[in-house]
Amino acid sequence: MHNYKELKIWQKSVALAVNIYKRTRSFPKEELFGLTSQIRRSGISISSNIAEGAYRNSNNEFNHFLGVANGSAAEVDTQLFIAKELEFISQSEYEEFNLEITQIQKMNYTFQQTLISKNQKS
Repeated sequence: MHNYKELKIWQKSVALAVNIYKRTRSFPKEELFGLTSQIRRSGISISSNIAEGAYRNSNNEFNHFLGVANGSAAEVDTQLFIAKELEFISQSEYEEFNLEITQIQKMNYTFQQTLISKNQKS
């Protein structure tokens, strides 16, 4: 079991979700139950899956949830790209989000490799 609150990847993904919530406040009201909701849920899903995986019974299970979190990161990146195309966010805002997401994905991959390595040693 891992203390997920101490993991930098969890901390960064929570910060991303908070940034997403703040930025999507100004999205068109008619998108509240559409793209806005979807982006928010995907953003929250990253840190939520990291937390859930951390309290699973094995590193293999944790690794699975890290994979799900990485999928959510790709999902939110796609949704933010669509938001940019619809001009709900600017190109520079999208690039900032994309940088955050890419950092999280790289950290996630590295952490997954660490867990795989630990499993191979045991």
